Amino acid sequence: MAALIAENFRFLSLFFKSKDVMIFNGLVALGTVGSEELFSVVAFNCPCSPARNYIYGLAAIGVPALALFLIGVIWNNHTWNLVAECHKRGTKNFSTAATFLLFGSIMGRAAVAPVTWSVISLLRGEAYICALSEFVRPSSLDKFPAEYGAEVLARFPCKDVPANLTKFRDEVTRRLRYESQLFGWLLIGIVAVLVFLTKCLKHCCSPLSYRQGAYWAQYRSNEDKLFLRTAEVHSRILAAKNVKQFFGFVALDKEEKELVQEFPVEGVQPSPQWNAITGVYIYRENKGFPLYSRLHKWAKGVEGNGPSPEGHEMLFLAS
Repeated sequence: MAALIAENFRFLSLFFKSKDVMIFNGLVALGTVGSEELFSVVAFNCPCSPARNYIYGLAAIGVPALALFLIGVIWNNHTWNLVAECHKRGTKNFSTAATFLLFGSIMGRAAVAPVTWSVISLLRGEAYICALSEFVRPSSLDKFPAEYGAEVLARFPCKDVPANLTKFRDEVTRRLRYESQLFGWLLIGIVAVLVFLTKCLKHCCSPLSYRQGAYWAQYRSNEDKLFLRTAEVHSRILAAKNVKQFFGFVALDKEEKELVQEFPVEGVQPSPQWNAITGVYIYRENKGFPLYSRLHKWAKGVEGNGPSPEGHEMLFLAS
């Protein structure tokens, strides 16, 4: 029984490691849903005034979506790898296809939260009703009193209307909510089709087999984790060494003392080494052997960024 439980945990661990991007996107979407619900309850308050309704309704959908998109771009490692690449090496080594893939990766991941926000806003319908209630044509409402116009229609979302207009308010609200939810479901369908086509195109155009692609993903994940963990230990030991040199002693706990004794740090890496392992990486092969990252390329002593007579470059970006 214990062996069976251990095997199941091992399977789940491998599954989630291979699906880390999908899980992260799911968590982003769930967080966005919760934020939108909180915003609707606490912050959303339609002004119910002509001209203001439209601006407020669009802002309630568009401004948070734009902010979430920019946050997604900022949080994406590819963004800063691209900045470092342009700063250190320029884009002369990138083909049009590689540039398109890179920007598509950045924009696609950054779009998860804003698309989720827009979909939830449309399915709820409140912002859409607020924005467009004043634009409903009175002539489309059966027996709507002629003395009322856009000013009264703009107050429909707030339910602040004369008693004889209650049924018209319900009809306008129902009509606009139908339109809003229809656009929301259409947006979900369009995004689902785009994601499906993107995944198909990625696997069809990939120079790697499915298993090698999975291995590459595991390698990148393990390299990142080990690099960050090792960098944290290295920086702590180096800091302890410098503090001790300044004060003559350093106050370390038991764990830190063991680290200092186990991993002696003699120096720091020069800037050219940091520059060599920083930036956008496109899958490359050298003499038929794969190079899975800039760190891997540096460790093998491969020079240059573009393809050479002894090397082969494949335009398949790390996802």
